[in-house]
Amino acid sequence: MSTEAVNAVTSINTDHEDMIHDAQMDYYGRLLATCSSDRTIKIYEVTGESYKLVADLRGHDGPVWQISWAHPMYGNLLASCSYDRKINIWKECGNNDFQSIYESQHHDSSVNSICWAPREYGLMLACGASDGVVSIVSMRDQQWEIEKIPHAHSSIGCNAVSWAHPVQYQQTDLASDSNTSSYKKRIVSGGCDNLIKIWIYSDQDNKWIEEDTLDGHSDWIRDVAFAPNCGLDTSILASCSLDCRVIIWKRNEKENGPWTSQVLNKFNSAIWHLSWSIAGNILAISGADNQVSLWKETPDGSWVCISDVEKGQTKPPGQ
Repeated sequence: MSTEAVNAVTSINTDHEDMIHDAQMDYYGRLLATCSSDRTIKIYEVTGESYKLVADLRGHDGPVWQISWAHPMYGNLLASCSYDRKINIWKECGNNDFQSIYESQHHDSSVNSICWAPREYGLMLACGASDGVVSIVSMRDQQWEIEKIPHAHSSIGCNAVSWAHPVQYQQTDLASDSNTSSYKKRIVSGGCDNLIKIWIYSDQDNKWIEEDTLDGHSDWIRDVAFAPNCGLDTSILASCSLDCRVIIWKRNEKENGPWTSQVLNKFNSAIWHLSWSIAGNILAISGADNQVSLWKETPDGSWVCISDVEKGQTKPPGQ
């Protein structure tokens, strides 16, 4: 399979005054949010190759590391996290009028990663911080509530969190001999202890418990991402690290089997971020070399690079 070079279609001058740490499109691809060390979040309306700044959000007192859009069934909600230990939730209250509707400082150090849950779980935001705690901010009975998983990661804390996509399973009610279908709520976290941990919510214990620990990297985990499973029995998880490797983890949910690992590739630079396509069959990988590559699994189970994205680079006319 040949590797195809891909050029950036549209470049956006964000006017941020410092390094940009994250950029996220909303569900419909209408709005682009960016965040920066300049402590601001900017939102752009994107139409084709044109864009317009529609909101400049200021509510953090330190670099803003990450942003996340909620599913639109809950309204236009954008969450942000920062070195200032705060988590902010912004809502579009009018036409491009974003207001802060929630602010929390329940972590003791930098909040490094946030991720909204799939819509089936309800309005829930997972957060990972340098204090080693993973927290879940949930909307219940019109109020925001906070649950904590203390000591989720040791050392210098948690760098990344991601939700597993809904997997239905059958529960048997012994009293009535009937089966009911439910969802397993799962979160994966990656930390500076070089470990990946998978947490599952126990309805019986009414708390989050550690389901698995995956040990395959030799340096800090920088990002973790569950792939959309599209109704399959197999859960797929990708992780990346300062050890320059990306690992693909798989688990057969129907057989309740163990996680198996496969090194997708050993790169020449540290890998910072991962992102799955909506179908869960293509993985985008970006790293310290300022390059993005797209990878796809072949029928024989190996992973191949299908394109290299030249970020912001263009060739001279005629070449």
